[in-house]
Amino acid sequence: MLARQQKQSVVDTYRTHATDTGSPEVQIALLSERIGQLTEHFKAHMKDHGSRRGLLMMVSRRRRLLDYLKKYDSERYKAVITKLGIRK
Repeated sequence: MLARQQKQSVVDTYRTHATDTGSPEVQIALLSERIGQLTEHFKAHMKDHGSRRGLLMMVSRRRRLLDYLKKYDSERYKAVITKLGIRK
């Protein structure tokens, strides 16, 4: 789980307007942050298969959100992937 301050800073960085907490950009950023944390977790706990399943579900959800964003607004998609450094 992300700490409250950490989550708020991610939301503040990626939101599109003052009260935005659920736009695709924010959701993708939060998922990316959590995926990064779990990746670090697996370096020490390689046999934690329950959490690995959760990681795969998060990666799939992020992929679906990115596909949605790419389909409906390619400029926002490009901005998000460059800001997060997801793609090359």
